[in-house]
Amino acid sequence: MADPNTDPSMLHLSEVLIQNPQLLNFEELEELIREVRKNKRFFRIDVKPPFNDTPNNWEDRLEAAFY
Repeated sequence: MADPNTDPSMLHLSEVLIQNPQLLNFEELEELIREVRKNKRFFRIDVKPPFNDTPNNWEDRLEAAFY
């Protein structure tokens, strides 16, 4: 079984945030997740987005954007 930390089919939220410091709000993050999901099979939410407008249901919304 592949290591989940190095599995190329896994998208980690922390990596998305690190690689995209230009993101200004949760809505931009949500849209980016929709764009980058095409090459990934799995999504791991390993951190909470740091935006002031992050909603209470942020995990559900990001999972919906990915799947």
